Amino acid sequence: MKILSYNVNGIRAAFKKGFTTWLEATQADVICIQETKAMEDQVETAILEQMGYHHYWFSAQKKGYSGVAIFSRKKPNNITYGSGIDHMDFEGRILRVDFDEVSIMSLYLPSGTNLARLDYKFQFMDEFQEYINKLKSDHPNLIICGDYNICHQAIDIHDPIRNKNVSGFLPEEREWLDNFLKAGFIDSFRHLNPDPHQYSWWSYRANARNNNKGWRIDYALVSKNLEKKIVRSFILPEAKHSDHCPVGLELKF
Repeated sequence: MKILSYNVNGIRAAFKKGFTTWLEATQADVICIQETKAMEDQVETAILEQMGYHHYWFSAQKKGYSGVAIFSRKKPNNITYGSGIDHMDFEGRILRVDFDEVSIMSLYLPSGTNLARLDYKFQFMDEFQEYINKLKSDHPNLIICGDYNICHQAIDIHDPIRNKNVSGFLPEEREWLDNFLKAGFIDSFRHLNPDPHQYSWWSYRANARNNNKGWRIDYALVSKNLEKKIVRSFILPEAKHSDHCPVGLELKF
């Protein structure tokens, strides 16, 4: 099973930049999308269906904001829209599909762009941890793909010294992600790829992408009991439909 995760920073804009041609070439079984910035009826979904994908959307109540989606070649046994926690679901940040072997979630964790949003980010993180702790008892084979808006370690950011007081690399955020992993997950990319200078997001400013001054904030976190099923994990920086790039993994069942 080949799984991708991609913050497209606007699915309609990505479509215009060749996203669907790229997706077809990847032969992904499942792709988790974040920041769709669209309602399902605003997207040319027929092309996804022609490619053989079932598609599921969970959009924010506010138009043109946030939103997640999952495209899957195999029809899931179950689709869960949101978490049941109103403030999370209002912003369209969690969508899950369940298969026989595994459950896959598309997550868009808030960014802390200002003090109010940073406070909200910490609230979301705490409540999300509680939600996942309960969810794992019913869905032990869980993969949470998405934009976490957090760099875990110094290796995951181009300039850890200058960014130590910037949201996304704050000690408290990094500690939360550390504890989240310790509660039963594997960072699938780092599990197989120890080398530095591998990122999934670059600022549009100062030619950051061409200079590879990036952040690794997109993850495919895998339940520890699936560890031996992971055969490959990767980042695809050559895909340029967004300020993020896709991350992915392959599992063998």
